[in-house]
This record gives sequence, structure tokens and C-alpha cells, in this order.
Amino acid sequence: MSISEQNGGSVADRVAAACRRHGVEVVFGQCNPVRFHLAVPQQGMRNIGYRTENAGGAMADGYARISRQTAVVTAQNGPAATLLVAPLAEALKSSVPIVALVQDVPVALRERNAFQEYDHLKLFAGCAKWVGRIDTADRVDEWVDMAFRAATSGRCGPAVLLLPVNVADSEATGAPTRRANNGRFPLDPVVPAPERVREAAHLLMAAQRPLVIAGGGVHLSGAAQTLAALQERFGLPVATTMMGKGAVSELHPLSLGVIGNVLAVGAPAYEARSLITDADVVLLVGTRTAANGTDTWAQYPRHARFVHLDIDPVEIDRNYEALRLVGDARLGLEALAEAMAQHEPGLRNAGRAALQQRIASSHAEARRLQQGVRTEDRLPIRPERLMHELEQLLPAEAIVSADASYASVWTTLYLTARRAGDRFLVPRGLAGLGWGLPLAMGAQLAQPGATVVSVVGDGGFGHVWSELETIRRHGIKLVLLVLNNGVLGMQEDMEVFRYGGRTDTRFERVDHAAVARACGLHGVTVEAPGALRAALQDALAADRATVIDVIVDPAACPPLTAYSSRPSQLGGGT
Repeated sequence: MSISEQNGGSVADRVAAACRRHGVEVVFGQCNPVRFHLAVPQQGMRNIGYRTENAGGAMADGYARISRQTAVVTAQNGPAATLLVAPLAEALKSSVPIVALVQDVPVALRERNAFQEYDHLKLFAGCAKWVGRIDTADRVDEWVDMAFRAATSGRCGPAVLLLPVNVADSEATGAPTRRANNGRFPLDPVVPAPERVREAAHLLMAAQRPLVIAGGGVHLSGAAQTLAALQERFGLPVATTMMGKGAVSELHPLSLGVIGNVLAVGAPAYEARSLITDADVVLLVGTRTAANGTDTWAQYPRHARFVHLDIDPVEIDRNYEALRLVGDARLGLEALAEAMAQHEPGLRNAGRAALQQRIASSHAEARRLQQGVRTEDRLPIRPERLMHELEQLLPAEAIVSADASYASVWTTLYLTARRAGDRFLVPRGLAGLGWGLPLAMGAQLAQPGATVVSVVGDGGFGHVWSELETIRRHGIKLVLLVLNNGVLGMQEDMEVFRYGGRTDTRFERVDHAAVARACGLHGVTVEAPGALRAALQDALAADRATVIDVIVDPAACPPLTAYSSRPSQLGGGT
């Protein structure tokens, strides 16, 4: 045995072994760093070679969200590295832990305009929690551990580890001694200060009109079941942001549904919106109180007392002054439930029947308003009709992803979270186009037995057509629904609504089913509403990926508060 083999081989070999030690099973990367990718299968991990770094980063994002295991994505130096910026920025805003291993030029060639040399430290500084570089062969495990700790500790997010080519190829020195596994998250779940938990419990139990608003942090901490138990035990109405959808069952009589900039006519919670505006105590859980989730900070009551439970102390008080509960969402809710139980047990349930009736009436009115557009045979097909048919067929534990823009709204408003913990993956951190499909790919790789459906617009799908080949190559089973309307819908609607004109927002007709078939997948086009159900049934039952190209109404737009001055958003459009 050589000295190199005794010491664990090359630095790249050692990095791969360290990733496996942190629980990594899948690596998203396109060849570089080469020595690292050659070592990946030797460590029992799987290489998923993406076609573009942008999509690879989004795959890692979806994988991490579903597996709750830090995802690893790699890229070559220079232009490839720059394409990771967008998905890492989304992960940073959405608090998703990713470790990006990025090749760098040899140390001796640094600052000499080497081939594809770029200042990666500056490049990633604004889209990552932490950026480091392995410059020597004697501290490899320390640097890898630092990257994983940064990604999974506190508020999770991406960490970038740079690996110069000459260092990767060099012999690792010394035997590996570190044993930590920091890949699961949250790494250090902490309980909020007990005295503040007791104060929050008193406020909630004494409140006349309490409300809970749950964000994506509930899913990241695995707190959905805990929140559902709190809702039921203490009779608390719960609303969610788009990222928080599925934090509680939307079939529960105290669940309002998704709120924020989607709380317009036809939304499930619209008729019960006074439960939000008139709340006297609001518990915020795992939310950044960003513009979309608050309707640009106009929806939540300014007169209410806020309690904010979040792992990131900087997010608390950012937009709403609040009683600070700094800690993990699951542990914080467990502590809060214990403290609330010390109060009069029946106090919080007073008036529960009337409250449930108000919410039920609101949901019934939404269904009444939606009924026609969800079931009519209008041509072109309305997206609401597609969502209606999909809702009837989705099995339990299905995972739904959606692209940014209208696709996110159609899925989060017109599909129901039937159980606490249901997952709807939407890129709302930065809301960039093109991420719906790779999010679904990552989710399916994280949970191969799950039914995974992705809903994307034709504009967003145009960013990632090439990944259909990746789906075939790796046998990824999912159903992709393309809302083919030949227009950047939200962009054009906003232009017309605000400025009275439009820019270059229209596309030529593209046969996405033919694109799928050209990549070796099953592709079908649906133009008539009556053909939707059979196409969906076949796709959901198939043992391979299917692309359904649905020709939808270009005038359709979902209920958004931005369009609230329009006479009706149900059945109308631009």
C-alpha cells in the first residue's frame, strides 16, 4: 500500500470521504472537480450530472428541502461557477442548506489571468453564508466540516468551498481523525428563552382574536405535526405563506389557507380576511415577513401584538415589532404548547364553533366562486380546470413543485394541503423562473417512491428544456405539466395593468410534448378539457417521466391583490 493510500488518497478523495461522513448520498455536478467526481461512487454516493449549473443548484435545493439533508452541488471555475449564483441566492433567501464545491485555478497561477480564472470569493460573497478555500492538503477535513457547519447551523443556507485543481490532485497528508456528521439540519436546534415562552403563552391564551401565520421555517425544522397539534389543542386559526403551505392541513376547520398577495376574491381565506386584519395577537412562525407573504406589509394588523418564533434573530422585528422567541420552530412550538397548557384549558377554545363556521363559510364562498371556472369546458383550457382535475387524482404524500410567477399561485391556491407536512415546493426566496422542474427532480431523487408533479409555465420551462435529457439518463420519474399559453403571463399582465402597454412578452408556439419525445420521454399534448383526466391518470400511473403540454388560456390570471381593482379575477385576464 502506498503512502497516499494510507493517508486516504488525494485531497479530492478526502473531500469525498468527508462529504459521505456528513451523510451525503447524492452529488449534483457536471464533471468538475474531476478527481472529486471520480471519488464519489467509491464512497457509495451517486453522481447526478446536470446540463446547466443553474438547474443543478435548483436540484440540490429541492433535494435538501425534501431529504432534510444538506445537498452538495459542484461546478467548474469561471463561467460555470457564475451560473451557480442564482440558485444559491434562492437557497440563501429560502434558508436551504447547500454545500457548493467549486473548482478553482491552481494556487501558483492565481492572479495571473489563468484560464477561466475569476474571483470566486467576491462572486459568492453575496449569495452564500460562508465562502472558504482549501489551499493546503493538511486541513481538508476541517474545511469540509466548516462548510457543512455553516450550511446547517443557525438559519440554514448555502456554503461555498473552493478547491484549487492542484490541491485537489495532491496527496492528502495525515490520517483523517474527524468524526462529525453535520449534514442533517437544523444542526443545533435551540429552545427560545423560557421566560419569553411563558409570556407568549399568556398572550395567546388571553387573546380574543389570536392568529398563527406559518412560513417555510416550519417545514425546514420538521415542525408541521407540532404546529398541527397546537392548532387543534388550543383552537388557534392558522394561515400560511406560500412557502409554508402544508404546515397544517387545509382541511382542518381552523385553517385559513395561503395568505399574502394571493388573498383576493376567490381565495379560500378571502371572506374570512377580517380574522387577519382584526387579530389582536399574531404568532409568526418561521417566516421572514417578506413582501409576498404580507401583501407588501399591508395585510397584517398594525395594532396587534406580535410574537415571532424564528431561528434567525435578525429576522425578528425586521418588519413587525414582536416578542422575540429566538429558536427552532419545532422545539419552540413544543415549549409554547407546554406553557399554554398551564393556563385554563378551556379558555382558548371558547368561541371555537363560531370561528370554525366563519372559516368554513369563507371556503364555501371561494368554492362557489371558483366552481364554474374549475369545471367548465372552455377553450383554451383554464389553469383552474387543470388544477381541479389534478386535485382529484393526486395520491397521499404527493410532492408538488411549481415555477415562480403564476404557476406558484395556481398550485398553492387551487390544490389542497390535505395533511400537515404536505410539501409544495415553490421558489419564493427570489422567485426566479426556471426552477420548478429542477426542484421536482431533486425532490424525486430525495424520495424516489413519492409521486412528484411539477407545474411550470412555458416561459419558465424554456430555461431548462435541456434537463429532460438528465431526467431520462437518471431514470427520474415525475410528471411535468407545462402551462403552454405562449406568453410571459405575469409580466405582461403587470405591464398592461400598470403601464397600459406590453413589451416582448409573447412566444411562438412550441410543441413541448415533441421536445419531450425528442429527449426519449413520454410527451402528450392536451388541448381539450375533457382529455385532461385521462392524460393525468396515465402519467401518474406510468413508470417513467411524462411531459403533458397543456394548451391554456393566455388571458387567465389567478387572484392577486395587485389586480384587486379589476371587476372580477375569476374567468378573466388581461
